Amino acid sequence: MQNAIEEAADYLQNKSAKPPESQAVVEALIAAEKAVKQTKVDYGYSQLIGNWRLGFITGTKKTRKRAGVVLGAGRFLSKLVKIQLSYSKSEDSPDKGNVENSVQFGLLQIVLTGPVKFWNNKNILAFDFIRMRLSLSGLKLYQGYIRGGKDREENFDTQTLKQQAFFTYFLIEDNYIAARGKGGGLALWTRS
Repeated sequence: MQNAIEEAADYLQNKSAKPPESQAVVEALIAAEKAVKQTKVDYGYSQLIGNWRLGFITGTKKTRKRAGVVLGAGRFLSKLVKIQLSYSKSEDSPDKGNVENSVQFGLLQIVLTGPVKFWNNKNILAFDFIRMRLSLSGLKLYQGYIRGGKDREENFDTQTLKQQAFFTYFLIEDNYIAARGKGGGLALWTRS
């Protein structure tokens, strides 16, 4: 099953001409997530340090309250839109750092930044985007805190996991990572 994930990673890094079937990638991601839960693999924040380009996502469909969240069809993102996560270390703690989420479409670039904290033994990375930079063709249009970012930055370490956005990473390899978001969707990034 993981072969479909590796094929998807190769496709995303332009090593192959044709992408694998989206459904096969979704099934492989679900199987990999299940295997990690059963074997209780522990990852560390240091394994995430670097730049990762988002390439494959699944949406979610809200169903009846008792049924919970159901995955929608997966899809490869257009190469016209570049979405990249960059994780960096904190000097204070090996499990803390910063994240930069950059979205570029043509000449428009939006960059969100903020603190992260890795919850060991759970493979969960909590984060909060507190600052934004908006630029067009390299010209800075806006840079500053967003949505009460200064206060949220000060309170980030005291919040419970339930209060934070997070990814649960279930696959961390040299050239790709995969996670489930708090909302239930799956995502696959490749190293850039």
